[in-house]
Amino acid sequence: MLKILINAYACSPHTGSEPGMGWNWCANLARYCEVHIITEGEFRGYIEEALKTLPQASNMYFYYNPVSDEIRNMCWNQGDWRFYGHYKKWQYQTYKLAVEIVKEHNIDILHQLNMIGFREPGYLWKIKYIPLIWGPIGGLKQFPVNYLKEAGLKFQLFNRLKNFLNICQLRFDSRVNKALRGADVLISSIPDSYKALKTYKGKDSLIIPETGSYPSDIKISTGRFFSKKLNILWVGKFDFRKQLPLALKSIAQINNPNIILHVVGSGTKQQEASAKLIVDTLGIKNQVVFYGNCPNAIVLKKMKQMQLFFFTSVSEDTSTVVMEAISNQLPVLCFDTCGFGAVINDRIGVKIKLTSPEKSVLDFSSHIDYLSENRHVLKKMSINCIELQKELSWDNKARKVIELYRRTLNKRLD
Repeated sequence: MLKILINAYACSPHTGSEPGMGWNWCANLARYCEVHIITEGEFRGYIEEALKTLPQASNMYFYYNPVSDEIRNMCWNQGDWRFYGHYKKWQYQTYKLAVEIVKEHNIDILHQLNMIGFREPGYLWKIKYIPLIWGPIGGLKQFPVNYLKEAGLKFQLFNRLKNFLNICQLRFDSRVNKALRGADVLISSIPDSYKALKTYKGKDSLIIPETGSYPSDIKISTGRFFSKKLNILWVGKFDFRKQLPLALKSIAQINNPNIILHVVGSGTKQQEASAKLIVDTLGIKNQVVFYGNCPNAIVLKKMKQMQLFFFTSVSEDTSTVVMEAISNQLPVLCFDTCGFGAVINDRIGVKIKLTSPEKSVLDFSSHIDYLSENRHVLKKMSINCIELQKELSWDNKARKVIELYRRTLNKRLD
């Protein structure tokens, strides 16, 4: 059995986003190999509880490299650049721990897993006598500047600068380039990452989305698609890149009181007040329900009850919540961009091109209006989700990566 050492800063069985992604990769790979996982430790209690009932737990060995609560808060406060200095130190400490684990356990493959942002590649590339896989690699997409029109000047300048710095860091950052040269295989999370690595570094990579789905034999009723009201679900933080106002304006544009938007998530007090002001101004108070933050189990339950998942984000990688929608046989309406644009096809949803906020409202509202009048299309999309679940499943992803480990190791041995 292969022995894999995985660097996964964020790892949790009961959390979404990066921690959930880290856990699902490790837990599914452990079905087919022995995994030694170095993680930060914020979710140690969740991990140890989950291991008690996980069939493949005997193949999972965790090593904790904890940081302070202050640093953890910096990590989850997106945009707090102070975190990167602490994160770099954590990665170097992890490298030193990895050297000891390699000596003790005869590791076959090193895997730099997450956080997936390319800016922090860790130091596993310094262990040159063991093959290294790096990825999925994210953070290389460019924020679409046409959608910055309604943002404040500070936010506009920040994202334009970030677009510029992303390319500069990829081209010139010393440690990023050492990691790119030191890795035997690169995995891109989305097509944008693949294109950036190819264009600016001449590096090939495999595209494997950082998130996966869970196929289910449970039949979810398709009768819900023919109710009088069209219930649409929107989930996310109220930050600018999620573009909640586009969803609200699209609902208002249709002018159909039987179309209801269910909004799960929250933001700052200012963001929440702004969203509710838009609802009042547009006169759609009776068509929008705000739930605030909900436990993941509640979100999944709502997905089984809704008829359409409305995802208006313009800048992220694949997004766990889109995969969850597919897992719950919920058709998706989104932009044709980022990782979710590569996943969603016309068999399970509808995509529109990035153009401008004004054009997007018209495009989204047109599609919602059509789907509201043609519920059989939504039913068919829901049924088609079952097939795509298997293709996008965590298990299928794990099998691909296991084969990648074997090919990489054999190539080194030849």
